[in-house]
Amino acid sequence: MDIRSYLKCSGRPLLFDGAMGTYYNTLTGLPSGQCERANLDRPEEILAIHRGYLSSGCQAIKTNTFSMGAELADGDEALAMQIIRAGCRLAQAAAEPYGAYVFADLGPVPLGKSISPEEGYCRQAEVFLSQGITHFLAETLPTDEGIPELARYLKKRCPESFLIVSFAVSSDGVTWEGSRGRELLQKTARLPEVDAVGFNCVSGPHHILEQLRGLELSGTLLSVMPNAGYPTVVGHRTVFQGAPDYFAQKMMEIVQAGAGIVGGCCGTTPAHIAQMAAALTAAPARQGTRPPRGGERAPRRPSENPLWEKLRRGKRVLAVELDPPVDDEIGFFMEGVAALRDAGADAVTIADCPVGRPRADSSLLACKVKRELGMEPLPHMACRDRNLNATKALLLGLSIEGVHNVLLVTGDPIPTEARDEVKSVFNFNSRKLARYVSGLNEDELTTPFRLFGALNLNARNFAMQLKMAQEKESCGVEGFLTQPVLSKEAMENLALARKTLGGKILGGIFPVVSYKNACFLNNEISGMRVCDEIVALYEGKERREAEDLAVRISVQVAREIAPYTDGIYLMTPFRRVELVKRIITQIR
Repeated sequence: MDIRSYLKCSGRPLLFDGAMGTYYNTLTGLPSGQCERANLDRPEEILAIHRGYLSSGCQAIKTNTFSMGAELADGDEALAMQIIRAGCRLAQAAAEPYGAYVFADLGPVPLGKSISPEEGYCRQAEVFLSQGITHFLAETLPTDEGIPELARYLKKRCPESFLIVSFAVSSDGVTWEGSRGRELLQKTARLPEVDAVGFNCVSGPHHILEQLRGLELSGTLLSVMPNAGYPTVVGHRTVFQGAPDYFAQKMMEIVQAGAGIVGGCCGTTPAHIAQMAAALTAAPARQGTRPPRGGERAPRRPSENPLWEKLRRGKRVLAVELDPPVDDEIGFFMEGVAALRDAGADAVTIADCPVGRPRADSSLLACKVKRELGMEPLPHMACRDRNLNATKALLLGLSIEGVHNVLLVTGDPIPTEARDEVKSVFNFNSRKLARYVSGLNEDELTTPFRLFGALNLNARNFAMQLKMAQEKESCGVEGFLTQPVLSKEAMENLALARKTLGGKILGGIFPVVSYKNACFLNNEISGMRVCDEIVALYEGKERREAEDLAVRISVQVAREIAPYTDGIYLMTPFRRVELVKRIITQIR
């Protein structure tokens, strides 16, 4: 029976198989990452796994080709195509006696490789079509990159093709790229060439069911294939201990929530599928497809954000950066913040381990400043040192403490000499982090964060910087702190940014304190550019003379950038708070 006819007329969900990789590992003891290669090296074992699922009662199986998109992206196209063809033959041979559907299994194509996701998906699709496979499952996706192009390609090459697109979300509904699963589902469901959308992998059935609550996908075919639960380590092996009967029970709740296609992912086995098949057979035909409503979210609190309110009213603001301490002596930092506050600063910005070297945590300091000094903090939050869970935990803590402004940056790399002992954790870049925090603002937080981003006016390719800034705005960034304006080129770029961007702009000012300092900035600090004319002014100057010059230049820059900015971002050099106070006084 044609698959569309089955889904329309049977009154029951289409039941898929379960995991290939983790089950292959359980049976053979070999790493699950090698299972696709087994299409060539151990075909009988792959055939036996397919048959095991089919005999358990599933009506559709996936080709053993999940990782071929990554293989293709790494440049081994010949091997990838060979494995795909072998995977097709094995799945077709297993499915034929049962009259089961065979789906081409397309795992995510990594971003930033030699081929784009669009190319990776379409090249694989062409091979599957050449092998007579017209049903496709693009699964465990972190983004929709390349999916619209794949969908259009399939419908053009094979109008009767059937495409399921499935995203992998954690228990809080976010992919590992920082995208919100619900948004991806709704966006993909609007593509006319896509037949079904859904979730699979990463989460167990309970948390995926939670993601379905209140989801509005009217008229959309929903696919759900969770993990058997969550993995645990037993005797140096990672295993899933979710029981088949519990899995089947939760999956029946998912069916009642509206799923028309169901199956299993990591940790599921033929035993899980057999329990599901029995439960589906015993259950009455589905009566509805509307997911149950979720719990009511807490009401939004009135926003208490003096910094943002001032910007919103069109008042100029002055934010001053003071580096956090390198040890646990907090006295100078707190005294410095208090002095800057009393001098007229509206906010203090706190860097997050600048140049990749450890300092006191910017978010913890922000909470202390807010609580003890009543100063509005703007902590920097880098992507470098935290995974998604740690980032969310920190954001929740900041919100609880009344800190509702944050500067999101990708973060400086770890210094070379430290990389053997300290590893960077780049779960995502600043744009993806902004999109993630915007999702928290919308779904979970009672008081939203105002998101700021960095803008490098000194970049050689400033057009690319502007493009990235526009992408940040599309992800929820509402304001920018720029790198220092210490050259004609930076001033011109600032004027262009003002014309191009919609967000608030705080223009960067860095008081250069010596000739040596100017040379250091030009040669050793990324994103800094001091023009030759300014550098020359510092030659032969003693400390007092150089500081007086720094004040004059900084005040002049503040006046010149005023038409293009909504305020000042003033950086404190070498903890010289008294110097910065002089500049604030003259600017004010």
